[in-house]
Amino acid sequence: MQHFKTISSYCKAIQISPPKQSYFDIRSFEENMPTVIAKIEPFKHEFYAIAIKVEGSGKAISGHHINFPEGATVFFNSPFQIISWDIVPDWKGYYLMFSKEFITKSKHLQELLADFPFLKIDKSIPFEVQPDEVSKLLAIYEAIYEEQQHLQQDSSQIIETQVLVLLSFVKRFFTQQVTKEDAARAFRKADVHLLSRFQTLIETSFYETSLGTKKTHSTSFYADLLAIHPNHLNATVKSITGHTAKQHINQHILQLAKSRLLQTQMSVKEIAYSLYFDSPNNFSSFFKKLTDQTPNTFRKSQAL
Repeated sequence: MQHFKTISSYCKAIQISPPKQSYFDIRSFEENMPTVIAKIEPFKHEFYAIAIKVEGSGKAISGHHINFPEGATVFFNSPFQIISWDIVPDWKGYYLMFSKEFITKSKHLQELLADFPFLKIDKSIPFEVQPDEVSKLLAIYEAIYEEQQHLQQDSSQIIETQVLVLLSFVKRFFTQQVTKEDAARAFRKADVHLLSRFQTLIETSFYETSLGTKKTHSTSFYADLLAIHPNHLNATVKSITGHTAKQHINQHILQLAKSRLLQTQMSVKEIAYSLYFDSPNNFSSFFKKLTDQTPNTFRKSQAL
């Protein structure tokens, strides 16, 4: 399955022109139709996308089939969703995409998934838009599109605020068209899925074949791999398990350290570097803080 880490690689793969910025892009469907691949096999990407389709035929798949209803429709995709489509090249409307770098640079989107939790669900829900709302949404897209075509020093701030308005409209549609019970179930499922991915990443980061660095000890390292804010990762993990993301990371490192101390002949220095500590002293301090014993004392006590 293809996996696109950047907006540029995604644009190249579906045969449209490259974006003006690496972390943000907006297009009209009409400008893509002459060259875009009409049918594409399942793939993943690592950015958010929000679209309004005013006209167009075909189907898309993102968590489930979307057979678009008549009239205008708003839909979105989140990082790591499995997506495919089979469309007729007659779509009209707009879509925008932004990556985690766009969120990092933003003053207002640091708590993106807390403020707009619909973005974290696994299924792309299409929202029907009433005729009197279509012009409002198109005006937002057109304003962003125009700003993106003529980038100036303050363009990032203008685009960011317009994206915030757009997200607020989508949140309104979500609240109106999805029951509280269905939303709660979808959010819970998404949170459990995120926890599972986080736990898998912790384990694989310490495989011998993994290109680990000292950053593998930090919550932000894993949040970056998951394309989310560290605060959101921490809040999600703690809400389900009662422990912080950092505590999960530390406990996994501690288990690996104990296993290597008891089951191998590796020196404390070798174990320290195998677990990506800067120095044996830092490893010993970490181990003693969690166990009240130095690595050597622990090894000797278990050998008795």
